[in-house]
Amino acid sequence: MKNIKFISLFLISLNVFSQNNLGVLDDRSRIIISTYLPPNTDNNSTESTNLLKNKLDKIVTSNGIGGSSNSSRFIITSNIVVLNKEITPSAPPQHLLELEISFFIGDAVTGTKYSSVSKNIVGIGPSEIKAYLNAVNQIKPTDKIFVEFIKLGKDRIIEYYNSQCDFILKSAETAVSQNNFDDAIYQLTQVPEICKECYEKCMNNVIPVVQKKIDRDCSIKLLNATNLWNSNLDFNTANQVGEILNTIDPKSNCFKDVEILSKKIELRVKELDNRDWKLQLKQQQDDIDIQKASIQSARDIGVAYGNNQPKTITTYNIKGWW
Repeated sequence: MKNIKFISLFLISLNVFSQNNLGVLDDRSRIIISTYLPPNTDNNSTESTNLLKNKLDKIVTSNGIGGSSNSSRFIITSNIVVLNKEITPSAPPQHLLELEISFFIGDAVTGTKYSSVSKNIVGIGPSEIKAYLNAVNQIKPTDKIFVEFIKLGKDRIIEYYNSQCDFILKSAETAVSQNNFDDAIYQLTQVPEICKECYEKCMNNVIPVVQKKIDRDCSIKLLNATNLWNSNLDFNTANQVGEILNTIDPKSNCFKDVEILSKKIELRVKELDNRDWKLQLKQQQDDIDIQKASIQSARDIGVAYGNNQPKTITTYNIKGWW
């Protein structure tokens, strides 16, 4: 039997909204998926590759999974084997292909296969590639065979996070000690909410990390703003300083000093130039849930950081999966 095709999709940024039961999923609460096309797909056309990719995308999105541009250790892969090929005696003759299409979910770092399912499909067409396309096109993303396949894969991914939670927390702690707050926040916000115990531990840890980040950001910006103002006490410099101060989070521990500097500049500009200058600093909302706001900030930081990172996994271990 000739192996003519495989294609891989990579599950990333796994965030699933859950308590004891799953609630309504928003984009950030989904298991995230991105598509990877391996280089050794010479035996198939771009059209057939794109068609299979589209089918696999729909299989996962039909089972509560979202999409992203990044990749992680968890993948879903498809492998197609030709079981039989014939040319029919009809006029005009038709190419007939019997394909075994298999799907796999697993950890591409350790090479551990989590879940698999196969389906035999017959395709027919005026050429071999058309017969192949006809067969792939018959894959139904909502087919019930994919429900248990995806569920088992999800369950194993959840097991991974639950078993590795202490390592995730330790790695984030190391990043914080190096003032790499964005990386720590990114690691902590990658745990799916469906992994309830580990998720709660990570959220409890991420809130103080966010606070440390905005406190350090405040200290750096306040120092820069103070030095800039002291270098040239005029109206134009006041405006430049104002642009810096207006980017500082009002929840930061040095925000009182920000307000003091702002007031100092206002009085000095009035004294020197007899001009009005007043900076409208950001204000903290009293009616917001601080914990929810901090978690939302952490997610925003994690998403931005992740989107700016190069693909971290360059070699995918799927040996022995088929």
